Amino acid sequence: MKKFSAGCLGLVAVFGVGAARAQVPEIRLARQFSMGYLQFNVMDHEKLIQEHAARLGIPEVKVTWVQFNGPAAINDALLSDSVDIASGSPSGMLTIWGRTHGNAAEVRAISALSTQPFLLNTRNPEIKTIGDLGKCKRIAVPAVRVSSQAMTIEMAAAKLYGIKEFARFDTLTVSLSPPDATAALLSGAADIDCVFAVPPFMQMQLQHPEIHTVADSFEIAGGPNTYTVAYTSARFHDRNPKLYQALYNALQDATDRVNKDINKASGYWIEDGNYKLAPDFIATVAGGPRVKWTMVPERTMDAATFMYQVGTLKILPASWKDYFFPEAYGLPGS
Repeated sequence: MKKFSAGCLGLVAVFGVGAARAQVPEIRLARQFSMGYLQFNVMDHEKLIQEHAARLGIPEVKVTWVQFNGPAAINDALLSDSVDIASGSPSGMLTIWGRTHGNAAEVRAISALSTQPFLLNTRNPEIKTIGDLGKCKRIAVPAVRVSSQAMTIEMAAAKLYGIKEFARFDTLTVSLSPPDATAALLSGAADIDCVFAVPPFMQMQLQHPEIHTVADSFEIAGGPNTYTVAYTSARFHDRNPKLYQALYNALQDATDRVNKDINKASGYWIEDGNYKLAPDFIATVAGGPRVKWTMVPERTMDAATFMYQVGTLKILPASWKDYFFPEAYGLPGS
């Protein structure tokens, strides 16, 4: 057996430490199909995380982007440590917050991303109100029971029939990605005759003469409410304070850039999704009169309260700050 001198061992130790310190930090971000994440598209194309990380003394960072359909898949990826940053609806975020509350991997929101409505569209002329939804063969949503669309149907049923009847239409819902749901609705395939659609797919659906809107999410919610949020685990937040701050700063920067140039941000979205859609159409949707690209959470406590009332959420938060990280506390949220 060969013996190593103390000097050699010292060199090994030094080079070992140097190699560990030279390791490039990584951040893995997940987004979904709808047009609710334009800040992410801007951050990706304009390398904003890398830019803000460098300003904070992190000269190099590996940034990876992945795409999922629906909050169930994205939450599973976050829980399994396959991604670091998730994005989706407030209800999807609240679901995973409730599951992880109080442990080291507790998930909280970083910030809101947008406030915008989504529409329940149908090709069945007999369906004109929420009370007619029982006539739907199938109602497509991004994820049954978890997505904001699924929860909004439950809220509408509860308002119309009472809280005990919140799940009246749940058996009609099926999980489909927005592109697949749109294709099914337009073709009438797979018994999909109702879709709680997201932008810009809901606008695409309404270009078909046989499709009309039954319900509007803002009307059901009682006013404008947050459509999308970004969220992560306390583990990532606490272990990577500088990288997290770089991410938060990049989100602020990206939000400003989306609002200053909606055409450029919309173009990034088209490119990233490889969509064959007219840039002017997408920019019109993204810059619509009821659309806000904002980090401020709106009416998220309404969603949390409803989820608690129907048993989807086992913990009733005292305020929106219970499920957001402190960096967002200066925002006028709700």
